[in-house]
Amino acid sequence: MSVPYTVRVAEDPADREACFAVRKEVFVREQGVAEDIEYDAYDAVAVHVLAVREDGVPLGTGRLLHGEAAAAKTGGDASVGSLGRLAVTREARGLGVGAALVRAVEDAARTRGLTAVDLHAQTHALGFYERLGYTAYGPEFPDAGIPHRAMRRAL
Repeated sequence: MSVPYTVRVAEDPADREACFAVRKEVFVREQGVAEDIEYDAYDAVAVHVLAVREDGVPLGTGRLLHGEAAAAKTGGDASVGSLGRLAVTREARGLGVGAALVRAVEDAARTRGLTAVDLHAQTHALGFYERLGYTAYGPEFPDAGIPHRAMRRAL
């Protein structure tokens, strides 16, 4: 089954609210991440991307940190962005939404002159990111009680 959807940078407050609603559904309700750690100061400076169905229903989101905001997550390299908070609603999984969101974040990174994108993948999602050209590095580590590994893709 294919569902027509578009992916765009979340520019206005309604788009950003839709991004946060998807994150709450996936991370807080589904995965049990504490709401007080799901939203952070980086949300104010991040580039958020949003996937929406033709009828306006939000299907997924992700965010790009760049510059100073990304430094702590990328080893301090200012040319590397940090992809995070990638979430796709349960009903939209398997439709290519996650891959489209990753590509939108990469496009936003290229627009800002970045040469690579880092991310912290939940270990169950390593294969998904590997198929998109990311390579895992470093040891496994816990984040919000969920095992993760760092990954990077050169742009």
